[in-house]
Amino acid sequence: MNNFLTVARGAGVNKLSFGDNLDVLRRDVPSASVDLIYLDPPFNSQLSYNLLYKTPLQDGPSGQLRAFKDTWSWEEDAASLALDDIRKRDPELFRVLHALQVLLGESDLMAYLVMMSVRLLELRRVLKQDGTLVLHCDPTASHYLKIILDSIFSGNWFKNEIVWLRNVGRSHSKRRLPSNHDTLLMYGGSSAFWNDAFAFLAYDPDNLTDKTKEKYSDVDRDGRQYQLTSLINPNPDRPNLTYEFLGVTRVWRWTRERMQAAYDAGLIVQTAPGRVPRLKRYLDEQRGIPLGDVWTDIRPLNSQADERIGYPTQKPLALLERIIGLTTREQAVVLDPFCGCGTTIHAAERMGRQWIGIDVSYAAILVIQERLSSRLPNAKYEVDGIPSGEAEARALARLDPYIFQQWAVGRVNGQPRGKGADRGIDGEIIYKSGSRSYGSAIISVKAGQNVSPSMLRDLGHVVERENAQLGIFICLNEPTKEMKIEVQRSPIVEIHGRKRHKLQILTVKDLIDNADLGLKTELGFLQAAQEAKSISRRSQPKTRTPQDLRQQPELPPMAIRGKKAVNQVPLDLGDPLLTAQQPKRHRKA
Repeated sequence: MNNFLTVARGAGVNKLSFGDNLDVLRRDVPSASVDLIYLDPPFNSQLSYNLLYKTPLQDGPSGQLRAFKDTWSWEEDAASLALDDIRKRDPELFRVLHALQVLLGESDLMAYLVMMSVRLLELRRVLKQDGTLVLHCDPTASHYLKIILDSIFSGNWFKNEIVWLRNVGRSHSKRRLPSNHDTLLMYGGSSAFWNDAFAFLAYDPDNLTDKTKEKYSDVDRDGRQYQLTSLINPNPDRPNLTYEFLGVTRVWRWTRERMQAAYDAGLIVQTAPGRVPRLKRYLDEQRGIPLGDVWTDIRPLNSQADERIGYPTQKPLALLERIIGLTTREQAVVLDPFCGCGTTIHAAERMGRQWIGIDVSYAAILVIQERLSSRLPNAKYEVDGIPSGEAEARALARLDPYIFQQWAVGRVNGQPRGKGADRGIDGEIIYKSGSRSYGSAIISVKAGQNVSPSMLRDLGHVVERENAQLGIFICLNEPTKEMKIEVQRSPIVEIHGRKRHKLQILTVKDLIDNADLGLKTELGFLQAAQEAKSISRRSQPKTRTPQDLRQQPELPPMAIRGKKAVNQVPLDLGDPLLTAQQPKRHRKA
């Protein structure tokens, strides 16, 4: 696939790359050019993760598109080749992996560790000497990954093992405690940048410790909590700071001018004449609670969170903003080689950092592009690894028809469908036809050279079956005369005031030229999901009141079989209780 990839222009430019991160790192990212590397790789969970797509159409088919496959196997040649590459480049790391191989054998876990090791070597190369690497993992392999990182980085690079409580423990496990945390392994050199301002949590006035409440027990007229602290200099030998203030002579911390300015601002208090003046120290101006290595204050995303986009393993923005804030300055370069749905990119862009994102899933690239356009519309960036010309698109169709299919669907702002039994639907465009109404166009993509009118007829049947308004047929070359006749035979429909045939044909050239289908306000992954969520909320069943229940017709009596039951006590309809009163049980004397 790399034959048609465009060449990047080096680190420091906001850039989104589609492809294997190992290839992209070696080809495009210079040595010692990145300030922060955050990676949230697959955890070797042996699961396939799907991107859930939803549609606001009443009878529309919501479904799943594979986002990534978190499975690794030693049987694939890649693991053996990667281990041999490590042997040549880093003998010390090879010895560590060889020892692990003696323990683990040629297992799937060993394959995962080798594939991660060869990438971590490249990440060490591109990281600056004053940079930081944060690897996000879970207990599945975190202990092995730390051994590998200790080998790649010198021992004094290890900074922290951070525990993030990602959810509240559930009691589903019967023989062990629930797994409810992730691990963040942080590495950086002695000169690595550190922003101490992000290393404190602001005080929550409603959740203070008893000690803090006692210290900040005074409250001013604006409701701000404060304490009175000393203004006396700890060094008694300061003649230039020895003077009388408010009738009290001491060796003060500040000059007379600064003391007077603070007094005029209401920050210095003398509780009684002759008493030593003291300084008001406000709680909300303090640095806060020191941040430890167990993070419980950043909650995982729930199903209704505004930032949730339906991508598996999505992390909260607050988590990435904390990591970026702690370890980088403005305009620093942030790299995420497994960028997924783009949370790192979103956080870096919002915080004024430069960024590089890489992912091997084209679904991830589509999601990130839409996420940036909808949430950060002023973001400027390059996209590498996807066709920018007709020749590159044809090369992609030849090398990987499935990725070509996803690319083609994305070019018309559609939602691609996954592999497998697609029932004739390679993608779907959802558009708004009114303030609260929607329409759809079914997309069929053919990456081969041989296409025929029968394929158009098949698309027409699918459009009718799905009750869609349009059918879009995408192919490589100009349609034949017979195919054009088939389009002319399709019914005429009117959409957004424009009449057109129900079947349409687009070529690769049309896609490169950004052909306009005339479908206004098309909804991509994120917008369609938001519209579906909004409709779901509007259509929630109304909560039934006691009065509603009383007005319902009575149910017929139930047939009682077996042992005779105790007669039910009649419920007074005027009684506000919604459950029948139960007869009192008398204990035997």
